[in-house]
Amino acid sequence: MSNISQKLDLRQTQNLVMTPQLQQAIEILQMSNVELTDFIEEELSKNPLLEKDNKDDSGASGDDNAASKDADSDTIDDAFSASWDEADGQERAKDNANKTEDFDAGSSMANVGPGGSQSFDVADERFENRMSHEISLRDHLQNQLHVRFADPRDRLIGIGLIDLLDDGGYLRESPDTLAERLGCSLERIESVLPHIKEFDPAGIGAQDLQECLAIQLRDQDLLDAPMEKLLANLDLVAKQEFKKLSTLCDVSETYLADMLGDIRALNPKPASLFDHVVVQTAIPDVLMKTLPKNLGGGWRVELNSDTLPKVLVNQQYYTEVAKATKDPKDKKYIDQQMQSASWLVRAMDQRAKTILKVASEIIEEQEAFFLYGVEFLKPLTLKDIAKRIEMHESTVSRVTNNKYIGTPRGLFELKYFFTTALGEGANALSSESVKARIKTLIDEEDIKAVLSDEKIVGILNDEGVEIARRTVAKYREALKLGSSAQRKREKNNNPS
Repeated sequence: MSNISQKLDLRQTQNLVMTPQLQQAIEILQMSNVELTDFIEEELSKNPLLEKDNKDDSGASGDDNAASKDADSDTIDDAFSASWDEADGQERAKDNANKTEDFDAGSSMANVGPGGSQSFDVADERFENRMSHEISLRDHLQNQLHVRFADPRDRLIGIGLIDLLDDGGYLRESPDTLAERLGCSLERIESVLPHIKEFDPAGIGAQDLQECLAIQLRDQDLLDAPMEKLLANLDLVAKQEFKKLSTLCDVSETYLADMLGDIRALNPKPASLFDHVVVQTAIPDVLMKTLPKNLGGGWRVELNSDTLPKVLVNQQYYTEVAKATKDPKDKKYIDQQMQSASWLVRAMDQRAKTILKVASEIIEEQEAFFLYGVEFLKPLTLKDIAKRIEMHESTVSRVTNNKYIGTPRGLFELKYFFTTALGEGANALSSESVKARIKTLIDEEDIKAVLSDEKIVGILNDEGVEIARRTVAKYREALKLGSSAQRKREKNNNPS
């Protein structure tokens, strides 16, 4: 039987304590400029000592200028930038003057103020577009449903079927399953469903692609026996086996080509006609520009001030309130808000400097890419950049996450420039540059000499790129390029 006893033991250990301020700084570091703007708006609503720096937007008054003078030391500098000159900078800038132009960070919303724009030249700002109401697919189908059916029970079942449509406009489930889900008889489903399939847009409510296309062809009076055979063998269309298809459909290859043209003119996703999703274009957090020759050439990198929120701490307001406050609780509150505001400004300052450090190193390492194209992209890792700027690898990862850079070659996510290496030492190449080379070889191949994966391996080996055949196949599939046999069929069927 063991004896249980209590005793005091003194030990010394080290722990990393994640304070709320440190957690906030890490969160701010990995935010994009757009996300940071939303975060700042929330902080402005909570902290009375924080205020927007609007002096650039609408000429500040004398009082505003005085307040911003007092808070000058706490204002985020919106002109953080870094540039460097190289011995051959002028020559490179000259060589590329006609190839690339500076990325334009201008926005079509630049002239929109608090009251909106007075210009109606842009399509989205015209009066009729502002007043119109975009009808949804559900409303469009329900309008037809109420005209077609008088029985309330049929209408309820029809509404249930409409609600079960997927994003493409299909009812993938069988009538039995639909009846079970809607809690009605199979006979009722079989009486309502055919009417749904006659609704506009044509093809809505189909169970699969074949039926969807058949409905649209029937609507155009093009669904004859050969077309039905063609729809039953759509897999052969994907494989480009047109001779076999013409035999199955009992038509000539010329007539088959016309039939395929009719099918290509159809809509495989009828619901897409009512798709009103607005695609959000990526907004650059960092801008890269070429420096003019009179400044020595080279590159300049700066934060995108158009999307970077600007805040300052109102020191004058804090001083006045602190003097007038007598209650200890109120004094503690105002001191906490001051500390929080100061920390936020410092965190944003550090974020700006870190982003510029990382972006500058990436540009310096990948300069050949910006000058000559993707085939000159070098292998690069987060560890490489972290070592150069003397920061932790996780910090670089946070900085490059979900952030974009506008360059003379287009808009890229910062993560794009980190690629694995093929080979070792000085001969190492980026996987992206090898992919680009493979695509170039395939795009330029002769119709009479389509390159197999083995031949591509041989060409790359001759160019000093050591690569396996299965790696070439993997890269080719990632580029969505077919095998040599598939490409040969496509080129023979479409010689132009």
